[in-house]
Amino acid sequence: VGAELDLHGLSAAAAFTALAAFLARQRRAGVLCVRVIHGKGLHSVGREPVLRRRIGPWLRRREEVLAYCEARPADGGAGALYVLLRRPR
Repeated sequence: VGAELDLHGLSAAAAFTALAAFLARQRRAGVLCVRVIHGKGLHSVGREPVLRRRIGPWLRRREEVLAYCEARPADGGAGALYVLLRRPR
């Protein structure tokens, strides 16, 4: 994991903007694996995992994303993802 982005406390719109900028920046820098922390929703209104549900569809639409999976428990488990990025052109 070459870089990390923590989206805790952001609205869905702000999180999407931050995620898009982060992924593009890391890809340009040549980083191929990043960790994105979206949280489990434990502190959200109604304890709903707002970002957790949305991040998968966002990542599937990103051209620079090759694959993603849930992080190991020591790295955030269900509250974080590892994201593999395509090599920069």
